[in-house]
Amino acid sequence: MFTNSRYRMCGVSLHNSAEDQLIEPNGSMLESYIGFLVRQHIPITCDNWRSPDLKVGKEKIWSEIQRSFHIDESRQKYCIQLAGKRLRGFRSFLSNKFLKDEEGKFVEAERPMKYAEIISADEWDNFVAKRRNEKFHEVSDINRKRASKPAYPYKKGRTGYARLQQRILAEEKSDATSLPEHVLWKAARVGKDGVVVEAVQTVYDECETLSQTLPSTEVQDCRSVLSRVLNVPEYSGRVRGKGFGVTPSSFYKKPKTKNPTNKEVMETLAELRAQVLQLQNENARYREERCASEAKDTSDRASINCQPKFPEVIIYVIMKLK
Repeated sequence: MFTNSRYRMCGVSLHNSAEDQLIEPNGSMLESYIGFLVRQHIPITCDNWRSPDLKVGKEKIWSEIQRSFHIDESRQKYCIQLAGKRLRGFRSFLSNKFLKDEEGKFVEAERPMKYAEIISADEWDNFVAKRRNEKFHEVSDINRKRASKPAYPYKKGRTGYARLQQRILAEEKSDATSLPEHVLWKAARVGKDGVVVEAVQTVYDECETLSQTLPSTEVQDCRSVLSRVLNVPEYSGRVRGKGFGVTPSSFYKKPKTKNPTNKEVMETLAELRAQVLQLQNENARYREERCASEAKDTSDRASINCQPKFPEVIIYVIMKLK
């Protein structure tokens, strides 16, 4: 189906980290393959990854992944989310490579012939028109400024946290399957020269101190030690210092909870009403039995009190005769 022979494969085995992230061997191969597939089946003009219009394209992506790799059905969500990430990366690449000059300003450009097989002329024109929009430029400028001066720049390129963790554990010949978030976060900010900048080391040291003083129940909440030290909010669906695909529910192994549906609420109310009615009936029956018992006791005492009494003088005579 695909013209690129590099991706003609079948039954490739995969490996996952303790946090269920793709690792080597073949983890980077699958990630690259997903990027290839998303360019084949999803238009670059897509603005909403959750759009129902993308259902067919996503199904094709997942079908091709299953054909080429040994992968469990439970990994579909992970792979489709990764496909969305790869699509965003491809769009950013096209914008930066072909639609911006050296100063980062927007420029008109023809469709790159390198991608003519997967990007039609109309699709490219629509893509360029969206990039020409003023609102898009405002958001792009804000994001570019924010990303241009990170306080703690990531220095491991495309390695990712999962494969970085795998490499560190292998080098240390450790029996551990995972590293604390702040340990991995620090390692990801060490350059090729091996130098740890003071700001990064300070954060690491504070994390070490805090992790030893916080109760374990507080450490394993929605805000990690690393987030506390950095004094930044923890965004929903991610764990800072662990990378793509790791969520609080999977990492901290907290039981999933969900709000009951209206049907479940009504069923619960009906059960409670039935229980209350049963208790009321039992209480009424108990009261009736108690009243009947008390009435019987009263009647017996009245019967005893109504028996004929002998005059005391007669009793005295009888006692004497005895």
